[in-house]
Amino acid sequence: MGRAFEYRKARKFKRWGNMSRVFTRIGKEITMAAKAGGGDPETNPRLRLLIQNARSENMPKENVERAIKRAFEKDLSDYKEIVYEGYAPHGIALVIETATDNNQRTVANIRSYFNKYGGSLGTQGMLDFMFDRKCSFHVVNREDIDMETMELELIDYGLEEIFREDEKIIIFGEFQSFGPIQKYLEENNYEIESFQFERIPNDVKELNEEQRLEVEKLIDKIEEDEDVTNIFHNMK
Repeated sequence: MGRAFEYRKARKFKRWGNMSRVFTRIGKEITMAAKAGGGDPETNPRLRLLIQNARSENMPKENVERAIKRAFEKDLSDYKEIVYEGYAPHGIALVIETATDNNQRTVANIRSYFNKYGGSLGTQGMLDFMFDRKCSFHVVNREDIDMETMELELIDYGLEEIFREDEKIIIFGEFQSFGPIQKYLEENNYEIESFQFERIPNDVKELNEEQRLEVEKLIDKIEEDEDVTNIFHNMK
């Protein structure tokens, strides 16, 4: 198994505190995808996958429809995807992905969290060298799937790693291979349960328990912010 497998095994994605926050996050992503590529999932591949993500989180159908409709309302404040980067205590790198309609509010909040918990907010792009951007897919496992054949075929589409986990097939590929991998999976009738864009650290830093708790306090606080969609770090 490679680096993506080890990263996934080590990094336990925390569940959001309540379902309303999950729905808010996915709803923003659906709205942005619909605004960028149209409201028809048949002709908008990213929207199609986000709707599948919503289903996997048991998001009500009316919430999904409302999020798509919101993309075309004239009085809608535009959501933008903005990435913030900085260092938590003990030199742990944090990359924070947000979807916000008010950058001034969001950056003020993020900066306040760093200041309160002993970190420092940096400039965009300063941590690019520390993380590799990847796409990942969760595919429903079936008995008739030959993993070796699937792997060999997907290599031509940008596959980097593939493995089974908890009755699912997990696929990692290059960031720019998202479209080709999605197309291959759909054309070959694989059921995509969900997808994500990941940032995998090139190197990780080991902390003692006390230091780790300090970093986790900052991460937990940032995760509470409704504008935040993902946080990536290089803490072992």
